[in-house]
Amino acid sequence: METCFKVKDLNLYYGEKQALKKIQMNIYKNKVTAFIGPSGCGKSTFLRCLNRMNDLIEGCKIDGLIDKDGIDIYSSKTDIVDLRTKVGMVFQKPNPFPMSIFDNVAYGPRCQGLKDKKKLDEIVVKSLKQAALYDEVSDRLHESALGLSGGQQQRLCIARCIAMEPEVILMDEPTSALDPIATAKIEELIEQLKEKYTIIIVTHSMQQASRISDYTAFFLLGEVIEFDNTKTIFSTPTDKRTEDYITGRFG
Repeated sequence: METCFKVKDLNLYYGEKQALKKIQMNIYKNKVTAFIGPSGCGKSTFLRCLNRMNDLIEGCKIDGLIDKDGIDIYSSKTDIVDLRTKVGMVFQKPNPFPMSIFDNVAYGPRCQGLKDKKKLDEIVVKSLKQAALYDEVSDRLHESALGLSGGQQQRLCIARCIAMEPEVILMDEPTSALDPIATAKIEELIEQLKEKYTIIIVTHSMQQASRISDYTAFFLLGEVIEFDNTKTIFSTPTDKRTEDYITGRFG
């Protein structure tokens, strides 16, 4: 299996406080990897390491290695804009820009200097189709994105991410603000998207992790307690703490 990220001895500190401790993990291409664990255990912090979003936090220090396709992403030579283009992100709360549906999706390509109207049209339609949203909005592309339902807004944010042609999509609890029907649509979409993208998802729902992921990492107090294929984690975990969390004894 082809590796997308190799993580070795990763430590992260916010000032004096150590938030991640010696994280080791291989994340595989075109698979869905889920991070589970109680609140505040380091899942989202680690997710943000993968596209250097933590760089924006004052007093954040990182050591160890995150290798993507043979390149240390924390090397001073790394082009961070390029990294964040290749490793896109979808947040917990849908955050469409206050502009039309079309302009939301076209925003990234336009920022990269694309002005060709025909090409932009193609990218917008293709991205909306990939995000399973086009059929619902095709007749109102030039209306405000803020008029969409929460689930549609989240799929729009996924389309906006796809328009940048990333290799990896990071998702930080993408369905926690959505109702069960919208959640099911996003889960279905994730299943389709992994054919083209590597997907890494933080989820507070163990049921969701067991339904949609190929691999699962269990985080506790800043450490990865166990990482394996999802079936193994949920049926025969090797660590008692994983078993206790999955069976609801704490968390």
